[in-house]
Amino acid sequence: MPIATASQTIGPFWGLIEYPEWADLLRFGATGETMTLTGRITDGDGLPVTDAAVEIWQAAPAASEIFPAYGRSGTDLHGEFRFRTLKPEPVPGLGNFQQAPHFAVTIFARGLLKALVTRAYFDGDAMNDNDPVLCLIEDPARRKTLLARHEGADVWRMDIRLQGADETVFLDV
Repeated sequence: MPIATASQTIGPFWGLIEYPEWADLLRFGATGETMTLTGRITDGDGLPVTDAAVEIWQAAPAASEIFPAYGRSGTDLHGEFRFRTLKPEPVPGLGNFQQAPHFAVTIFARGLLKALVTRAYFDGDAMNDNDPVLCLIEDPARRKTLLARHEGADVWRMDIRLQGADETVFLDV
């Protein structure tokens, strides 16, 4: 029987954040409603996390040869990350409800024994009111931590706080 080993934050693959093209999900020629998702990761003291890897996954539009539906971005000296992608579409949910358009977001960083998982929804989307995951978060202030804000043109921003006041809701997966 194998012996369990300690969890690692990102292991030997840390160098993968050195490929900034992975943050451009449009790099293979995908077309559609394009957008930028940006944000800043801060620690419990409000200081930028400058060495994190942020991954996004989206179920719709579906992955294809020209659209990977997955991206990875390292944070810069200000804790900022940035993705260019297609705007997510609704996906099947529970019963008659669809899940609101969203990204699955995973964060790897020093000091994290396990990756943190959350979601990024779009502030003002009418489908948020019936999304099965958002509806599990009763406190409206906590629910807001999963909402990306529109910053003009095709840019949306979701700042992520790892702990402390205004901590982002993380999912237990």
